[in-house]
Amino acid sequence: MKDIAVLLGGISAEREVSLNTGAQVMAALAEAGFSPRAIDVGGDLGALVTALTTPRPDAVFNALHGRFGEDGCIQGVLDWLGLPYTHSGVRASALAMDKAAAKALFAAHGLPVARHSEVSAQALEAADPLPRPYVLKPVNEGSSVGVSILGEGDNRRADIARAWTHGSRIMAEEFIPGRELTVAVMGDRALTITEIETSLAFYDYEAKYAEGGSRHSLPAAVHPAIAQQAMEVALAAHQALGCRGVSRADFRYDDTAGEPGRLVLLEVNTQPGMTRTSLLPEQAAHCGIAFPALCRWLVEEARHGG
Repeated sequence: MKDIAVLLGGISAEREVSLNTGAQVMAALAEAGFSPRAIDVGGDLGALVTALTTPRPDAVFNALHGRFGEDGCIQGVLDWLGLPYTHSGVRASALAMDKAAAKALFAAHGLPVARHSEVSAQALEAADPLPRPYVLKPVNEGSSVGVSILGEGDNRRADIARAWTHGSRIMAEEFIPGRELTVAVMGDRALTITEIETSLAFYDYEAKYAEGGSRHSLPAAVHPAIAQQAMEVALAAHQALGCRGVSRADFRYDDTAGEPGRLVLLEVNTQPGMTRTSLLPEQAAHCGIAFPALCRWLVEEARHGG
């Protein structure tokens, strides 16, 4: 298997992130002995199908992020074309991207989730959907796009509702104080735990991608019971969704009242960032898996369907 088509760019709010991921994956795949070719995915589906069929690649590396790239849409196209591709299939991708559906699934499997409610922009403009503080986020976006925290005395609620541009579905979720943790899963193995620290209000889009926006500590210095729980929950969430390849589970850890504290699963990302310094490759490197080897493993695990 040599010819690998790398899908990058896309038409979501995370296009620039995907272009960065795709460029670094291209270099890593070449280093791993493959012949990668970039396909910049735009709004012309016919052009994309042509690029994927003339010639047909041996496999597709999905380096897209956000809507249409990690929500099952592109996965359905690749299934239709019978092309093996990296990361999760249609069902797991669609479930994970829909925060309401994912939380319902996690709760059904006994995994710890925050109190939450789906609300319309009109209802949000009229009243608080939850006791404050709470978090507002789009149901179908990633990378903390459109996320706001509303605390006591914050009068932005009506303005946020009136200016909402991230789809018709809004998730309100109780704000969990404490620390930001994440655990990557590779196949049937949880890798390690990273604590993400930022000087910003929370781990938002800027903290994720701006230079110096966050600091990563791994393995995270947390209570042993919490460390074990985080690893177990990340793998359980990966399996509950039906993910394949890699995923990354994001958590809040409230130890403000002392240890061991409370661990809450926020969401699972089926298309984690894949630059060399992103959280997943960083955890893989900590476990002795170099970035080109990680990309090679993903290609070797690629398949269609699921």
